[in-house]
Amino acid sequence: MSNRNSQANKQAARERLRAERERQAKKDRMRRQLIVGGAIVGVLAIAGGIGVAVATSGGGSSSGGDVAASAGDSKAWAKAAKAKLVKPAHTTGANGTTVVVGKPDAKNTLSLFEDPRCPGCSAFEQNVGATVEKDIKDGRYKAEYHLGTFLDANLKGTGSKNALSALGAALNVSPDAFLKYKYALYSKEFHPEETGPDKFADDSYLIKVADTIPALKGNAAFQKAVKAGTYDRWALEMSTEFNSHKDVTSTPTLKVNDTVIGTDSPQGKVAPSTVAAFNSMVDKELKH
Repeated sequence: MSNRNSQANKQAARERLRAERERQAKKDRMRRQLIVGGAIVGVLAIAGGIGVAVATSGGGSSSGGDVAASAGDSKAWAKAAKAKLVKPAHTTGANGTTVVVGKPDAKNTLSLFEDPRCPGCSAFEQNVGATVEKDIKDGRYKAEYHLGTFLDANLKGTGSKNALSALGAALNVSPDAFLKYKYALYSKEFHPEETGPDKFADDSYLIKVADTIPALKGNAAFQKAVKAGTYDRWALEMSTEFNSHKDVTSTPTLKVNDTVIGTDSPQGKVAPSTVAAFNSMVDKELKH
């Protein structure tokens, strides 16, 4: 997923309009900041500390440049860190950070490690997300979700935390609403460009995306939870849990029964980017 800017692409770009070339160049510059040896990564060696810093300092705004808004966001998330923890329905664990979707008696578990603003996660979900959803329904495995927010520090802003809080509100409605909302947030239509505005920091944008999901469309309870930040503290707890997995060095990271799957790279396993590759790698690790 991270190596799409090949020489062939560069050669083809010369034939595109100037506006497209300039847009791609900007995208490439940002992507290089997120790439280590060819994989889009959150530098989780650093992110282990960022998880704490984010919870206390926030940062950025939907415009990315307003100092007053940035300060306001920092205060809001610092307040959230001290707020009473409200756990969404359909979660378990002391802080509600265990999120498992699927048939309880499924023999296998697929663990997914993602960040809402991660471009690599968006590409994975667009290519493989529908397959994962079908496999969950078919009982091929149950899925355990670990969602982080380290990209708020890397890219500046609060969109990852805010989107994660909204995902908590969707999970409170139902696991199916959670899956479909997550898929919509990562979709080509709604996922923000790396170099663009921090759209997920805007509650109205998150609600707009939610209105494409039948279970969430016009759902007053869901919308109230998003606007009130009901699950903000839970989002921070989820981020802390994500950061505790020291063997996760990039996003997305996928595990089948605790074994990381993907293509070998100097920085670790790069998650499969096609359905065929995903199915092949999963099949090798499934218990029958």
